[in-house]
Amino acid sequence: MKKLFIIYSLLFIISVLGASFIFRNGNFFVKLNPNLSYKDSSQDKLDDKDGGKSETSTLNLENDSSEEKDINKENDSSKNQAEKETESNRSEKGSSNEKQISSKPIENISKLSTTEKDWYYIPKKDGKVSGIPQDAKDLIDKYSGYYVGDISKKYIYLTFDEGYENGYTAKILDILKQHNIKAAFFVTTPYVNENKELVKRMVREGHLVANHTTKHLSMASIKDEAKFNKELIDCEKAFENLTGKKMPKYFRPPMGKYSELSLYYTQKSGYRSIFWSFAYADWDPENQPTQDYAKNIIMERTHGGGIYLLHAVSKTNTEILDWLIKQWKSKGYEFKTLDDL
Repeated sequence: MKKLFIIYSLLFIISVLGASFIFRNGNFFVKLNPNLSYKDSSQDKLDDKDGGKSETSTLNLENDSSEEKDINKENDSSKNQAEKETESNRSEKGSSNEKQISSKPIENISKLSTTEKDWYYIPKKDGKVSGIPQDAKDLIDKYSGYYVGDISKKYIYLTFDEGYENGYTAKILDILKQHNIKAAFFVTTPYVNENKELVKRMVREGHLVANHTTKHLSMASIKDEAKFNKELIDCEKAFENLTGKKMPKYFRPPMGKYSELSLYYTQKSGYRSIFWSFAYADWDPENQPTQDYAKNIIMERTHGGGIYLLHAVSKTNTEILDWLIKQWKSKGYEFKTLDDL
């Protein structure tokens, strides 16, 4: 009778607490109500990376169940990993519906870092996306920057930097037209003024002609906002005077140099900063990579959502471009423009 009294008393107390029984592997467990607060002294609390309490606590009435702990840890780990990947993809892909850049005015821009940084990435093979340092990712996410597009799809975003003409752009345009591919050409003001027919052809054939400044300086070195804006505006004007069209609001920082302040100025001017997840030493006409080397390094580092920086002054790039496009297509890659970001 005494034992029955104790059992009924325990059942009454547990029901008051809003708990329920679970019978598993020969043991009874009690699942506590997540809406109430409990102090669980029979086991350590599960870690919660968001700083809150775990959704449920589990007590074993007879002994600790290692299987139950493993299940909880595995579920928590999967949930945390899924949340991390979802958040990472959101920040890297951006919003496809967002067409306007909104920049909240900063009352005291002196608080923004003016430290010059060099863009770099960690190349990977076997279709894996290039990595970047967390501080760089935080900055480009904050100031409307991109270094990849949609990494969940086999998309390629081709971009060419045009500081000056070396005789290869017309051939590059021929190859792109042959394959019906639209690319982005980042041009300087002198390039526009000295290569008018090429620039007009880029526009006519549906490519994006975007801003690469006037003097090709490190924009991180320009602290004065008016001088910074002049680098962009002069290039815009040259393009608009030539084509009668507004220049697309994409900006490639010369030499990949940037600072928090330069990213802020760029965003405030309505531009998106376009970095890259692939580039290689192709910019020196006097020291060109071999075709075999270029083909190997480009293909082994190809990945979905990649923004590729190629220099149009490169003889090697021009010679292998048709082969590259055919290879990419044979592997199921599609070509997108920066407007698809």
